[in-house]
Amino acid sequence: MTAALFFVVLIVAVALVFDFVNGWHDAANSIATVVSTRVLSPGIAVLWAAFFNFIAFAVFGTRVAKTVAGDMINIQAIAEQWRLWVLLCAVAGAIVWNVITWYYGLPSSSSHALVGGYAGAALAARGGYEGLFFASGWIKTISFIFISPLVGMLLGFTFMAAILWIFRNHLPEQVDKLFRKLQLLSAALFSLGHGGNDAQKTMGIIAAVLVASNFNPGAHQQIPLWVVLACHTAIGLGTMSGGWRIVHTMGSRITKLKPVGGFAAETAGATAIFISTYGGIPVSTTHTITGGIVGVGATRRLSAVRWGIAGRVVWAWVLTIPLSALIAALLFYAVAAGYKLLS
Repeated sequence: MTAALFFVVLIVAVALVFDFVNGWHDAANSIATVVSTRVLSPGIAVLWAAFFNFIAFAVFGTRVAKTVAGDMINIQAIAEQWRLWVLLCAVAGAIVWNVITWYYGLPSSSSHALVGGYAGAALAARGGYEGLFFASGWIKTISFIFISPLVGMLLGFTFMAAILWIFRNHLPEQVDKLFRKLQLLSAALFSLGHGGNDAQKTMGIIAAVLVASNFNPGAHQQIPLWVVLACHTAIGLGTMSGGWRIVHTMGSRITKLKPVGGFAAETAGATAIFISTYGGIPVSTTHTITGGIVGVGATRRLSAVRWGIAGRVVWAWVLTIPLSALIAALLFYAVAAGYKLLS
């Protein structure tokens, strides 16, 4: 194996590790509500979510992957000797940020950690903003930091209000029994959307690796099938490992949920993610489901939402892109300094 091929394999392996960590970190997005309402046990819930994470490749295309691969960073503007290092530092920076936020139980966005790391490493290598495509991928990504939780919140509030009105004359026990079954469907839909959107970000990074290394110059336009399958497998296995600190924050600390609320929040989140994925937008599934949960809680009364916890979550969202970018940039500077010492 040549040195160049070995480096490509190494970066692809690290990217798949990130995908696994993404599933592990974001397992809470898919299963927090269904676990907190006791519809499924934690063990069964992660298997349920992992299955739908994996089969998402058969439902969604690769629009999000193409956005990440070709519409965010101008890899050709970076010196050839640094292109693969930029991609490696981007993924490593995202992994570090995910581990930090997992440790503190904060449901930050793995998606934004990845694109933040990508931008930070590219800026460090380029020394300026010429390597970023602001008019295409970045406008969509940055705007949906704010749009996705608002859409999730609005849909969560609307769905919950509609359910309360439709079932206003039914006994609580009847409603609970029905929505314990329906929440299996909503959890499956959200897991499908999570796998369909989040796995594609790693596909985009791997496609960028193949382009930067010239092993497959057209990979950013036609994502290879092996990349699609590998990424969905990694995120599915990661989801099976769970992320229980964040499950606790998402499922019970923001607001208390019953099966009807869990159904409304998951359906709201899944709807928003499906729309974003078909639009090729690398949306944060974490932001979307959190918005859905807050919207559901607000139908009872605004005080039902623990705004202090929600505030910590929002700060994690705001800081994710700049801090993951900083970590990736520092990693790249360390690599560049090592080159200078050895040369």
